[in-house]
Amino acid sequence: MSKSILIVDDDREIANLIDIYLRNEGFHTEQAHDGVEAMEKLEGQAFHLIVLDIMMPKMDGMEVCRRIRDTASIPILMVSAKAEDMDKILGLMTGADDYLVKPFNPLELVVRVKTLLRRAYQYGTQSVASPDEEGLLKINELTINKSTHTAEVHGQPVHLTSTEFGILYLLASNLGRVFSAEDIFQQVWKEKYFESNNTVMVHISKLRDKLEQEMGRKLITTVWGVGYKIES
Repeated sequence: MSKSILIVDDDREIANLIDIYLRNEGFHTEQAHDGVEAMEKLEGQAFHLIVLDIMMPKMDGMEVCRRIRDTASIPILMVSAKAEDMDKILGLMTGADDYLVKPFNPLELVVRVKTLLRRAYQYGTQSVASPDEEGLLKINELTINKSTHTAEVHGQPVHLTSTEFGILYLLASNLGRVFSAEDIFQQVWKEKYFESNNTVMVHISKLRDKLEQEMGRKLITTVWGVGYKIES
């Protein structure tokens, strides 16, 4: 699946330049030209990474970064003409994952984007859970049996549909990895995903309710604007 990147910069020439280089690498891109527009796009679409300018009208990049970090762990690459060390430190302390000074080589930006994406979604610190000798996958008090398509909490069955079980097993066997709705749909339903499809969200909601009722705590985490995961 092509990763989706939001480019936020009030300088349209720079935004278009970044757009061209990222699209040439196979990424899907969208643009926003001020902080308010960026937040509106983030509310309506899922992105895997944000390239974020600092000095913008209506809402600057620092404030956008703070608001995103209140709810989401999506990777953020800040780009700015502010080159002082304290500017970089402030950007990183605000929540950016990396900081690139303008003017920059577009090829360096592409490399940094790919590095952040690998770290966050592919190779990073994600754990892959393995079944035990009896073929059971265990996460604390939760036990998942793939052969019988059943799940138990403290030995008590959690009554799941086959689809709910498929989603649970996918997330549980890839601890820490974020799966978008499209990823989940294609792997569980084995069908092509359509953007207007909210099927995954509905099933995730029902699965959460069942698990939280038995476990008394949240297991599946929403990574705002990106997807879902079970923490490692």
